[in-house]
Amino acid sequence: MHSVFRIGEVRKLDNKSPLYEVDLKLTSDDDQQLRQLTNRIREESSGGTGWHRMEKVLSPDDPDLALSYNNIGQVYNKMGDYSKALEFYEKDLEITKKALPPNHPDLASSYGSIGGVYNAMGDYLKALEFYEKSLKIREKVLPPNHPSLATSYNNIGGVYNDMGDYSKALEFYEKSLKIREKALPPNHPHLATSYTCIGQVYKNMDDYSKALEFFEKSHQIFENVLPQNHPHLAISYLNFAAYYERMGDYAAALKALRSAFQIQQQAFQEGNPAFASTYSRLGRVYHSMKDYSKALDNFEKCLAIHRKALPDNHPDRAITYSNIGDVHRLMGNHEKALSFHQKALNIQENVQCNPLECATTYINLGETYREMKDYSTALTYFEKGLEIRENKLPKNHPSLAAVYHNMAKLYLATRKYSMAMKNIQQAVEIAQEKLPSTHPHLLEYKETFEKIRKKM
Repeated sequence: MHSVFRIGEVRKLDNKSPLYEVDLKLTSDDDQQLRQLTNRIREESSGGTGWHRMEKVLSPDDPDLALSYNNIGQVYNKMGDYSKALEFYEKDLEITKKALPPNHPDLASSYGSIGGVYNAMGDYLKALEFYEKSLKIREKVLPPNHPSLATSYNNIGGVYNDMGDYSKALEFYEKSLKIREKALPPNHPHLATSYTCIGQVYKNMDDYSKALEFFEKSHQIFENVLPQNHPHLAISYLNFAAYYERMGDYAAALKALRSAFQIQQQAFQEGNPAFASTYSRLGRVYHSMKDYSKALDNFEKCLAIHRKALPDNHPDRAITYSNIGDVHRLMGNHEKALSFHQKALNIQENVQCNPLECATTYINLGETYREMKDYSTALTYFEKGLEIRENKLPKNHPSLAAVYHNMAKLYLATRKYSMAMKNIQQAVEIAQEKLPSTHPHLLEYKETFEKIRKKM
């Protein structure tokens, strides 16, 4: 034990001085009162982890405890354990609200952390609620070019992107970029993040040249300032893979995906949520290459991660269910396909999600019923999907061409050749405008066009 003294008399040195003189008496190791005190402290602080002992020692409203809760929440968030992350972030927020004024920047950070977890969990309305609370504080107390404001704008843009509101997403991403370009050096990773986010929106809006421009800006910064195995570089390769897949260059997409996967294997443990995006993208590429067994294998790996990491009603789980359903359709197992598509709809029709993902499920269901020769049900689902896409996408978007092609095949099967020709012409016109001349989708549409033309 360290030296312990008893305090005897305490005397002020003089009336003009704030100093006191204290008489101390060294205790002995067999002092009974000292032994009782040390035993009590040992009981209260023993057992559990360091932070458990801290909980016992500190006041429940101590700001140091709030900081510990926040740090633990961050670890759980990075591990993909979102319910645990939320639990600790909320403990942090409870203390921070009591300890700080309502417009303190640290309170904004607490709101932002909780918003991030809700976004990861797919609860986009809750995410917006907390992100907007954070932004409200930062707009009041920070200068207009502060990097934390850029973070808030970027976070809100991300939610709108996930919800499929691409014009709103672009608005907030550009606000964030404007601040970062002024406040940060040109090779700062946060600037690269902004370029990535804007590129993703342009990809979703079908402006592939713009998307590639921003992806390349982002990748150049990451390559210059980050180690070769940094997870941000894996995200960069995933973005390139998405671009190449859309352009029908499946070999280039696979090469980019392998680069992403190699980095993730070095950076994360197997089963980390980061792998889910890679498996999903691999599944999409193999689906387009008609290698359905590999597509199914990768989609199922993605689903296994989602089942561990995400709530049952997370929109990303619905996307994966629909992807698996479509592979089962292509492999001729229509009953399994219907089962997975229904699982997807059970989520998409009951939670706030990107309506374009719901449209994809409707269209996949339509294709399944078309192949089952239930043409009236197929048409119902095609029309549901088409209505959403026509409302949300530009008139020349390739996703519209895909549904026009599906409907053309349906009308061909039901011998409504004029309707079939009308739809296939729309599909071909869009594809010729937006896709490379060698793109597999354009070649397929032209083949269907010839089949219809020969019937008329």
